[in-house]
Amino acid sequence: LHKINFKVKYVMESNAQYRRNFLKFLLASPLIGYAGITQASNASELDPDLQFILDLKKELISSPDDALNIFDLEAVARETLPPAHYGYIATGVGDERSQIANRQGYKNIRLKARRMVDVRNIDTSVTLFGRRWASPLAIAPTGSQRAYHVQGELAVARAAKEKGKLMMLSNITSNSVEDVNEARGEPVWFQLYARDHWDSNLKIIERAEHAGCPVLILTVDMVGDSYRETQDIFIRQDDRDCSACHGEVRSSYRGRPMFDGIDLDAHLAAGERLEWDLVKKIKDSTDMKLIIKGITHPLDAKLCVKHGVDGIIVSNHGGRSQADSRGTIEILPEIIKAIDGKIPVMVDGGIRRGSDIFKALALGATAVDIGRPYLWGLGAFGQAGVERVLDILDAEFKVVMQQMGVTSIDQIKTSSLALPWGFGQG
Repeated sequence: LHKINFKVKYVMESNAQYRRNFLKFLLASPLIGYAGITQASNASELDPDLQFILDLKKELISSPDDALNIFDLEAVARETLPPAHYGYIATGVGDERSQIANRQGYKNIRLKARRMVDVRNIDTSVTLFGRRWASPLAIAPTGSQRAYHVQGELAVARAAKEKGKLMMLSNITSNSVEDVNEARGEPVWFQLYARDHWDSNLKIIERAEHAGCPVLILTVDMVGDSYRETQDIFIRQDDRDCSACHGEVRSSYRGRPMFDGIDLDAHLAAGERLEWDLVKKIKDSTDMKLIIKGITHPLDAKLCVKHGVDGIIVSNHGGRSQADSRGTIEILPEIIKAIDGKIPVMVDGGIRRGSDIFKALALGATAVDIGRPYLWGLGAFGQAGVERVLDILDAEFKVVMQQMGVTSIDQIKTSSLALPWGFGQG
């Protein structure tokens, strides 16, 4: 897997049979090549003239300014973070096919450029719920960010402020919404994992609204268990005593500030019951806009419109929840067709390049959200690392717009894409 270096010395000093077995395991891992560090598993796809790419030695950067792409920051985070913490970022579910599908979906799309267009002045701005943003790139909600840097969500919020980015905050944040809003300089969008315990849900919703959050994001794709085997592999490689932070029984909710004053035992014991009556209860309890995150079926998208939802995020949780999901970029056209322009649609999962942003917008997304990339920056260099990730993706996106002959977001159309046969079809 990614964290090769922490066992390499031991492996090379072990017997030959163990060494052969270990290398077979690495080469069989679906995450080799996904990390963007080496493409050895894809060597057969390279033209001989490009073989030198595989022979380049990858040196860890010492400053975020030295990053050529976001994978340079991933490499530092992988080297710096404890194995269990890095494994939490890296993991998907099962054999990682959902996570890989997210990336492969973007790779399967090619771009068709127009020429002879004046592209000296590029406008990358988008508008969501009346608020104008300089870029369609947003920060998705991810929990427990102090696992990657001592400042956690505060460092991300300061980076978002510096770069003028929309930030979404998980309700499993390691910093309170009030403190994050202060660091961001304006209220963030707040994400909720609802349980079948309305009193605790309502307290969290009211606290977010009282803090000034204009949008509530209800995540609906984490029902039931998920088998995060990659995470478990990394945990087994971590010899620290984790009980001081996590307790004897690991819980993402333990010690999280958004659960102050809430009966956490009752909240967790209630389990999940995510049905459409919950949407009505939420809408009746708050004036915040309501977005549902985790929609992957056009019939559910139509029901979102029917039940008065204000927006959708097409998401499979970065491949961390449902096994064998299609890539979200492949799902996106179906959702766009189903909602017929009635509400904005955002998408996350697998966005690693500026060209990915362009492809998502060309297929109808209003904006795109990133998760793992900014966590790589956070784990590598804190706030400065997050800022570098945002800068790289924004710069790449602007260049792609120029290459494609478009000067504003509304000019980005599906006609700019060469889609694989059957792409986005039910």
